Amino acid sequence: METPSDAAAYPAHWEADVVLRDGGTARIRPITPDDAQRLVSFYEQVSDESKYYRFFAPYPRLSDRDVHRFTHHDYVDRVGLAAFVGGEMIATVRYDRINADGRPATGPDADQAEVAFLVQDAHQGRGVASALMEHAAAVARERGIRRFAAEVLPANTKMIKVFTDAGYTQKRTFEDGVVRLEFDLEPTEQSVAVMRGREHRAEARSVQRLLAPGSVAVIGTGRAPGGVGRAALRNILDSGFTGHTYAVNHAFPEGGSTLDPEGVPAYRSLREIPGPVDLAVVAVPAAHVPDVVRDCGEHGVQGLVILTSGYAEAGPEGREKQRALLRQARSYGMRLVGPNAFGLINTAPAVRLNASLSPRLPGAGRVGLFTQSGAIGIGLLAALQERGPGDGAIAGVSTFVSAGNRADVSGNDLLQYWYEDPDTDVALLYLESIGNPRKFTRLARRTAAAKPVVVVKGARHSGTVPLGHTVPTTRIPDSTVSALMRQAGVIRVGTVTELIDAGLLLASQPLPAGPRVAILGNSEALALLAYDACLTEGLRPQRPHVLPFAATTADFRAALARALANDRIDAVVLTAIPWVAEGSSADPEEIAALARALREAAAEGPAKPVTVVHLAMEELAGELSGTTGTTATAATGEQGEHGEPAEPGTTDRPEAAEDASEAPEARPAAPPRIPAYPAAERAVRALAEAVRYAAWRRESAVPGKVPEYEDIQEAAAGADIERLLDELTADTEPHRSVALPPDEAAALLGRYGIRVRAALPAPDPDTAVRAAEALGYPVALKTTAPHLRHRADLGGVRLDLPGERALRRAYEELTDFLGKPEELRPVVQAMVPRGVDTVIRASIDPAAGAVLSFGLAGAPSQLLGDMAHRLIPATDRDVAEQIRSIRSAPLLFGWRGSQPVDSAALEELLLRVSRLVDDHPEVVGIDLEPVVVAPQGLAVLGASVRLARPPATTDLGPRRLPVY
Repeated sequence: METPSDAAAYPAHWEADVVLRDGGTARIRPITPDDAQRLVSFYEQVSDESKYYRFFAPYPRLSDRDVHRFTHHDYVDRVGLAAFVGGEMIATVRYDRINADGRPATGPDADQAEVAFLVQDAHQGRGVASALMEHAAAVARERGIRRFAAEVLPANTKMIKVFTDAGYTQKRTFEDGVVRLEFDLEPTEQSVAVMRGREHRAEARSVQRLLAPGSVAVIGTGRAPGGVGRAALRNILDSGFTGHTYAVNHAFPEGGSTLDPEGVPAYRSLREIPGPVDLAVVAVPAAHVPDVVRDCGEHGVQGLVILTSGYAEAGPEGREKQRALLRQARSYGMRLVGPNAFGLINTAPAVRLNASLSPRLPGAGRVGLFTQSGAIGIGLLAALQERGPGDGAIAGVSTFVSAGNRADVSGNDLLQYWYEDPDTDVALLYLESIGNPRKFTRLARRTAAAKPVVVVKGARHSGTVPLGHTVPTTRIPDSTVSALMRQAGVIRVGTVTELIDAGLLLASQPLPAGPRVAILGNSEALALLAYDACLTEGLRPQRPHVLPFAATTADFRAALARALANDRIDAVVLTAIPWVAEGSSADPEEIAALARALREAAAEGPAKPVTVVHLAMEELAGELSGTTGTTATAATGEQGEHGEPAEPGTTDRPEAAEDASEAPEARPAAPPRIPAYPAAERAVRALAEAVRYAAWRRESAVPGKVPEYEDIQEAAAGADIERLLDELTADTEPHRSVALPPDEAAALLGRYGIRVRAALPAPDPDTAVRAAEALGYPVALKTTAPHLRHRADLGGVRLDLPGERALRRAYEELTDFLGKPEELRPVVQAMVPRGVDTVIRASIDPAAGAVLSFGLAGAPSQLLGDMAHRLIPATDRDVAEQIRSIRSAPLLFGWRGSQPVDSAALEELLLRVSRLVDDHPEVVGIDLEPVVVAPQGLAVLGASVRLARPPATTDLGPRRLPVY
């Protein structure tokens, strides 16, 4: 868009795509003089009643003066934003800065503005005003406005609700027949919760529209069998899709026809289809996609699945084509899966949609699946089909999306949908890149509190994202990503096989109450392998109970029943090898009887997870998963006289699950299916992930706290930061960080109760002596040159110097050995009590947000990378776990008879650093090294701080769809 010539610079960063309440999208941007005709057309479509509510009087049309006033803004004191769909204006918001008397004003001293909205009647109820409210508030805060005022007629209840539901601190008065509302614009806990709740509902609804359409058109259906379009159409029909299906190809006869042998209505273009089309599957060459998207938008299509390739995966030119495609789709209010997508699947009986290139619709089940790779999607679906084909089986899928280049719909959107989806118990994701890690961890934490989220991430070590994925670069290593996922409750696994192994166990078994594992079976060797695997994974296995080689079905059932009834057992691993009679292999009927016995024992006993390890008994896995004819009754959900098992993902006993079924969101308990694995290590690894996840669920039920410290001077720190930024960034690029001088860094940290021990410069021996006398002996002499900092191994640090003579000798040795004083930059520091040297860092990653890091100083952190990371703001529970999660943690807690350090003081320091960064987004880097933690107290001996102007939008800013 061109910058208006008669106004301030056009604020392009205010432009945003948003998802509305009904799942459609809209474009929000500043109003410009070029919008004059759009404004007039918009106003003509607003009802007289809405106009009356806006102007408090009949106002049938806008005058030329009105149009000029509403389209010319300075983007500082007078701002107008509008929402657009399909290039048409559907809603506006405007604010004007006013003074305390309510008169127009300019300058920072006037921090209040009068705001007013107008929404086209046809789009009321879609949440447009709420979205505009969020963006107007963010714009106003950026321009120094701290409070909005609005006058509303009492009958305009919809607009009053927009203001009152926003969650801001409000003041409401009634005078002269008008309701006056005043509210502060500073985000509050309630306003952020309201914004994120709206974001969740809107994005979940947008995914639902994609997964449950009433009608689908395949655009690019070939006239002859074969080709991508014809295959996609065939898959939709073979899946038993319950809605209407259309074939579209510009080569079909004009006026409509029937495509044989499928018998599907066929049209030359979307415009010829007489009814609505909710979802379009696009399989045309990339050059024709823009025309197809235009036709879809004009026909009112709600979502697109773009199978076409040749976009960002093809290079820079393709990346620009992909961005243009996304802008075009969103301009019409459509969400987009792809391009270069494999497609989507919904197995719900009311939908049964296979709008993908997978030739088979997987069985219906409780697993939600998202992949960014079509190849991995094919592999996952095939593997699940092999582990448990058919509806109701252990490996059944609820929904599947393979997003390809992931230009729009991403794993974050699916997490929004799966969170409340009653048909999904477990979310499995294969990710090659994470476009918004901070939002991903936020959504994953919320989802993981309700159901397991299992992730495998590709492209971990390449340093680049795969072709086609245009995402912000991130500086954090893969180990940090893993730590942040663990903090959010995400189960991260290393391979696609482990993804399925963990997912099947979590989808079919209750969560374990602890790590105590019983191992039983008819093979001692297999039981010992399981025992060793349990120890490797940190579980607490009991001594294996080995049954006779010829143990009967009744023996297995009795052993499993006893193990489940044991209060000192939390989970069971059962191993089985076939009975081999002379001249024959295992009898299929005996295997089926064993599976029935194990499932019945699991159904009768307390709700505990059971896994089976089998060798040369592939039929047993099928019988246990509920997919073969001998167990068809269980697979269809019909229970025998032994009752129902507990619902997967819970630790409740059967009777508790029965009581819970009265809740509105409850569902009938799943049939007693048991996951089976061909190797003990795989079964135990999946069980260990369930144990760790269950522990996280229990701990997160009572969340940690961010403590309040009375000595923190937040306002004073904010004033210091503003002053320092004005002084230090005058000649730097916007948002570029600057390092604070050591004394300013120490002063800023002091505002948050973080005391940095003084380090006095020592450019010559005499100055060093005077510094030592001021500090008091004994002292330390150390260099601060960048290449020697924190390198005691190179001799740059001399400790416990008791007096002047020792100090002068150390100074002479230092300069003789390492270089001149001006190169070494020596300093003198008072000695502190002996302890363990640690390092604490806080940094802002452009993608992940604020991260708090901790480790031991020196080789453990620098050489071995032994650091622990947590998202900011960190809670007391987060930091307690953080200092105990590093591999070298025993050095802090009395290793080999040493005295434990003051862990409480260390945790408090971490919390204070977290608070400083969370309170002030301008603080983009803190480095405390070394922090010497003694048995009593600690000392911060070195500190550096970096500041930068914060970005205009953050995770607390208005909701918006990403554009990469």
